Amino acid sequence: MTKRKTALEGVYIIEPEMFGDHRGWFTETWSKRNFEELGLYYDFVQDNHSFSSKKGTLRGLHFQKGEYSQAKLVRCVRGSILDVAVDLRHESFTFKKWVAVELSAGNHRELLIPRGFAHGFLVLSDVAEFCYKVTDFYHPNDEGGLSYKDPDLKVEWPIEEGMILTISEKDLHWGSFAEYTEKIEKNTHFFKSSRM
Repeated sequence: MTKRKTALEGVYIIEPEMFGDHRGWFTETWSKRNFEELGLYYDFVQDNHSFSSKKGTLRGLHFQKGEYSQAKLVRCVRGSILDVAVDLRHESFTFKKWVAVELSAGNHRELLIPRGFAHGFLVLSDVAEFCYKVTDFYHPNDEGGLSYKDPDLKVEWPIEEGMILTISEKDLHWGSFAEYTEKIEKNTHFFKSSRM
């Protein structure tokens, strides 16, 4: 298992070691021991699995606030997606920056996203299955989100000509990054990103 830095501090591409023969292959997608050998200390409490039935399905950009913010280890086990993480840590030198990584059943990559980030993905294949581990349980009262097409963030989603986006009503109505910034200026405890 190896880790590769991205442009955002704390966000890593994880590449598990693959063992294959004529029968197929085997890999360890998560190992607390291996992660700690890489200097990554996380206590994941839940595994989630989502299925998207259409190319062009867009989920995000999601986060949880305050003490319930989640670190995530994400991977695509069927099809392919473009996975996006946006730095919402207002004290970070990469605040407001984003990174995008293609994850697929073929490349076996995983993306490690620490607390204090918004997250979303776009399905690039006909269907996709997406699995991720989180460090805290879902708390609906602390759920937050940002518009996927926010003019300040300018996330470059690879929306092909003729691609029809499939987006939930909730995701269509998230607020802007400017509104989010106004909230954290009023509340310095909106994110506590020191905890992993």
